[in-house]
Amino acid sequence: MNRTNNMLLKTILPVVIGLAVVAWLFAREFSIEQFLQIPWTIRTVGAIILAWLCMAGREWGMMWRFRTLTDRDLSWRKAFKVTMLCEFTSAVTPTTAGGSALSMLFMKREGINLGRATALTMVTLMLDELFYVIACPLIFLLLPGGEIFGFNHSAFTVGVRTSFWIVYGGICVVTLFLFIGIFISPHRVAAALLKLFSIPWLRRWRGQVSELGDNLVATGKDIRHRTARWWCEAMTATCMTWVCRYLVVNALFWGFASAAPQAIVFARQFVVWTILTISPTPGGSGVSEWLFTNYYGDLIGDISIALILAIFWRIISYYIYLIAGAIMLPSWLRKGYTKHQHIK
Repeated sequence: MNRTNNMLLKTILPVVIGLAVVAWLFAREFSIEQFLQIPWTIRTVGAIILAWLCMAGREWGMMWRFRTLTDRDLSWRKAFKVTMLCEFTSAVTPTTAGGSALSMLFMKREGINLGRATALTMVTLMLDELFYVIACPLIFLLLPGGEIFGFNHSAFTVGVRTSFWIVYGGICVVTLFLFIGIFISPHRVAAALLKLFSIPWLRRWRGQVSELGDNLVATGKDIRHRTARWWCEAMTATCMTWVCRYLVVNALFWGFASAAPQAIVFARQFVVWTILTISPTPGGSGVSEWLFTNYYGDLIGDISIALILAIFWRIISYYIYLIAGAIMLPSWLRKGYTKHQHIK
């Protein structure tokens, strides 16, 4: 009962934060006259449907990746459950990686050995970070940085640019750490981490770091000799999950702000999601709506329309997972509790 109540609290909190910020933005920026000018046509309705289809493509990609990583030991149904629970966990934790980090527990509940599930979770984390590390330079090679961040030199634009490059640098470091820890020298990385966290003011996390080191060693043994086809399929599924997530915004712009350059709309999603990895609120609640409205406002030309698109975007890519998780998680918790009681 306590776990269920805690889950409900974590579900309600991001909703309250998000709605509070949306209400503040509406009070400050919204114009009913501009809203009434939105042409509700077949194109705009089709754009919303297309956005939902893009999000469905993301979920299919995640399910495909879980099935690939587990050598098809997870059925499509079980992969769907793991995917939805991961998305829910990401929605109620302060970083967008929260769901992936707990996927080991969800896979274990669906019949995957915990050690193997832990190894595969490390792989999913590395694949997600690797996608960012490779894709971001390609985006900046193809498109001018001024268009991606915005040409004005306001405090907001400077803050977005600075935050992005700091976080991107951190992602590169984490990716390199995971790559070396998994493929090259997991034992040395584990030993170095333990030595580092022997420093008095870091010692409190030594136990967790020791577990991380053990996971790296186990992961290296489990997946180091996988075939090129296995890795290619896993990386393709990873790319699909992220690209489809970004295309949700492209679909909305196609319907509501067709004059905006689609390449820039897509590129800015890299910046948005990178910054959201350091959001202090659950699932980026509040920060997402504020960031989207201000960051995409110059491409739309009307802050009121940008706010409407931000709301559609969050409903499709965020709030739906709070609903799905709130429905699925109590059953998942009861199932685990029942098994525990049976073992006792």
